[in-house]
Amino acid sequence: MPFITYLSGLLTAQMLSDDQLISGVEIRCEEKGRCPSTCHLCRRPGKEQLSPTPVLLEINRVVPLYTLIQDNGTKEAFKSALMSSYWCSGKGDVIDDWCRCDLSAFDASGLPNCSPLPQPVLRLSPTVEPSSTVVSLEWADVQPAIGTKVSDYILQHKKVDEYTDTDLYTGEFLSFADDLLSGLGTSCVAAGRSHGEVPEVSIYSVIFKCLEPDGLYKFTLYAVDTRGRHSELSTVTLRTACPLVDDNKAEEIADKIYNLYNGYTSGKEQQTAYNTLMEVSASMLFRVQHHYNSHYEKFGDFVWRSEDELGPRKAHLILRRLERVSSHCSSLLRSAYIQSRVDTVPYLFCRSEEVRPAGMVWYSILKDTKITLYIIATCQALF
Repeated sequence: MPFITYLSGLLTAQMLSDDQLISGVEIRCEEKGRCPSTCHLCRRPGKEQLSPTPVLLEINRVVPLYTLIQDNGTKEAFKSALMSSYWCSGKGDVIDDWCRCDLSAFDASGLPNCSPLPQPVLRLSPTVEPSSTVVSLEWADVQPAIGTKVSDYILQHKKVDEYTDTDLYTGEFLSFADDLLSGLGTSCVAAGRSHGEVPEVSIYSVIFKCLEPDGLYKFTLYAVDTRGRHSELSTVTLRTACPLVDDNKAEEIADKIYNLYNGYTSGKEQQTAYNTLMEVSASMLFRVQHHYNSHYEKFGDFVWRSEDELGPRKAHLILRRLERVSSHCSSLLRSAYIQSRVDTVPYLFCRSEEVRPAGMVWYSILKDTKITLYIIATCQALF
């Protein structure tokens, strides 16, 4: 039923007269809105509307629906039903700040499940730009005011590439409470907690500092409540930035390889060229090839000259490393000029003040964990 029709019905029942207004309901008319001809509060000479189109003009104040009911018994019943529907999926009663589930609201494991466990939304941190080795992720705390209690967040991260079976390789799982906030995790991961625009909402963040450049990574997050239930998964997949390449050094290596290939190539010179090309990174090798072909392609391109001078087997070992460079980075490495930037990213490393035994995480609430600032540091990110 449209809201304006509901108000018209109240008027018809003599419930919206001038001397008896319902608490929390007010009708105000302006030029930008249209009211039905039955509304006596909206009648203005020459302003009647034959085909009314109601528009919400203004919200003066927000009150619960059950306060509009005059009978106390009906009001309490309506309030109880609304609270149950909102916090307990309509399958239980709200008691203080938790849900007492009905007998029909238990799962196959015998655990009450009337109170839904919200899904956390994992996202890239807007304050830290992803680099070749550093990525910052964050999510808002999903702990509801009433109902289930979040005890931990489990974060999974793994590198995804064509050489890895994603079904068999599960990556690494990190407990936000036990591994990160406790300070027992790896030094390559830092965690922290801050507040969003609303002070009551906590923002959790995790910074990964030791990722591989030009790598495709998948991050997965889910919440765990005090009964051991898992929320729906939230996933972020991203590719780290291209690695830092010294363009001047790449050009020097290209000149060195040309000189080794030029003329008669002895066994010692062949081994020197092979060792030089195998010692550099895949991205550097791609840039060496670019410079070699730019300057000396008229004497034969890099691939042909390597196969001719080093032999098919050694040349294959060198050239197959170029397949590891992504299409995005390979296009950048073909650019005429390459620029690099080094930024300093400040971050906070937080540590829990409490020492909790392993396996006890389900019996405490993550939001109640005492967190203190442990250290302030910086990390160098290469772009």
